[in-house]
Amino acid sequence: MSTTLEPLESLAPTLSVRQVLMLERVLAGEPEVVAGAGQLDRAVRWVHVAEAADVGVMLSGGEMVLTTGVLLAGDDDKQAEYIRSLHRAEAAAVVLGLGRAFPAPPDVMRRAAERCGLPMVVLHRPFPFAELTEEVQARLIRRKFAAVSMSEAVRTALTGLITAGAPLQRMLDEIAHHSGCPVVVTNLAHRVLATAGERSAVDDVLRDWERIARQAGGSEGDGWIRAELGGRGERWGQIMLCGYRGDTATGRLLADRAAEALVLHRMLGGTSAHTWEEQSAQSLLTDLVSGVVPARQLLPRARAAGLPVNRRTFVPLVVRDGDPTELDRVLRLLGLPGIVAELADGATAVLLSLARDQDATVLTANFAARLSGTVVAAADPRTAWDDVPAGMREARHVADAVASGVLDLPAVVRLKDVHLRGLIRLLRDDPHVQSFAERELDGLLCGAGADLLAVLRTYLATGRNKSRTAQLHHVSRPALYRRLEAIQGRLGVDLDDFEQAASVHIALLAHDAQQG
Repeated sequence: MSTTLEPLESLAPTLSVRQVLMLERVLAGEPEVVAGAGQLDRAVRWVHVAEAADVGVMLSGGEMVLTTGVLLAGDDDKQAEYIRSLHRAEAAAVVLGLGRAFPAPPDVMRRAAERCGLPMVVLHRPFPFAELTEEVQARLIRRKFAAVSMSEAVRTALTGLITAGAPLQRMLDEIAHHSGCPVVVTNLAHRVLATAGERSAVDDVLRDWERIARQAGGSEGDGWIRAELGGRGERWGQIMLCGYRGDTATGRLLADRAAEALVLHRMLGGTSAHTWEEQSAQSLLTDLVSGVVPARQLLPRARAAGLPVNRRTFVPLVVRDGDPTELDRVLRLLGLPGIVAELADGATAVLLSLARDQDATVLTANFAARLSGTVVAAADPRTAWDDVPAGMREARHVADAVASGVLDLPAVVRLKDVHLRGLIRLLRDDPHVQSFAERELDGLLCGAGADLLAVLRTYLATGRNKSRTAQLHHVSRPALYRRLEAIQGRLGVDLDDFEQAASVHIALLAHDAQQG
């Protein structure tokens, strides 16, 4: 089933007063706006012909009332009350056909309409009200039908995506296609969780997000349309159409349909166990680590996600075997601003944003001390945002270098702590290094050699400490000696010779890096 629809254009179920006045049949009556010219964008929900002074009791709001004033002529009080009655009933406008009752616009009605802010229009040429009523009603009915059809089409498209297991971003891309403007999803703190739309337009919105967020609780206008996200009596965010160029009513309808779909998507869990907040952080940190997107382009996203970025010290971290939820909890406990996201291969990226006068080394150590059974790899602090991607890659490199386990690591591992292992991780994809590793370890890479390879790994990692190796493998020293002799025989080396042992150690590091 196709889920692609044309962008929505002018499908509002109402017409504005201005639009009605531009109809060909109305223009034939030579309309003149004599009061309330600033209110011509009011929505016309219906057209009604009425002469009685207390007409307001027959209205429910949004009507354009047509009258000849035949029952009002000669009575200033009735004329003023007629206008006040329309105002109380929240009529959209009043249209007076000039003729025998009123050959010219009546000043009493005009002044009363101006005071009330009610658009008042006079027709200078005779005009059959029935024709105007028929045309406007027909247009309104068509628009209401089109609005209902559009609403159902959008709902069907978004429901189809949910059924197909589409991720949040795919849902938002579809909404942005229909709206033709940037779409932003935020939490209750107005932090941006996800965006969609033309990249440059989205970046423009995010660059000004602090001001937009401050005004998020205000009234809608200039195409900024919001819909609340929540369910079961609880609100947890909102979706915003930013700079929607169509009718406000159409935008409102679209935003409501989008909100319904997003609530359903979240309730069903989408295709990922991660929350939207986690997905937002994951997308940002993944882009920072990969370096595919320039750092400067990611700055508005980071700021809109709630990360302090002005005059800050950034500390890139990668934690091995860490639970993102637990890491985020520790950050909150310590009062450290930052974002957390799970990367591939069991690694979790953490980007701390510290004030310039805070001690990054001490705070990073405090963070690591709260964790147990994990490896915290850190890059040197960065004071420039443009340097953060390189820092994230450095932290990832350090974490990769110790992925297979290194004995006696400090609480926070840095590039200087991984030594040769770090260099080998960088060169692991070089075909010459791969050939070297296979050639040096050939005698242990198949058959029973796999068990001996584990013994060799421990022996070299402990600095060729035989007692420690025997203890870690739960064997006696004589049994260990026999295994070491078997290793030396299979490889054709003397492990007591430093250069040969170093060559085997480098080959083993390269092999482990390639396997990792």
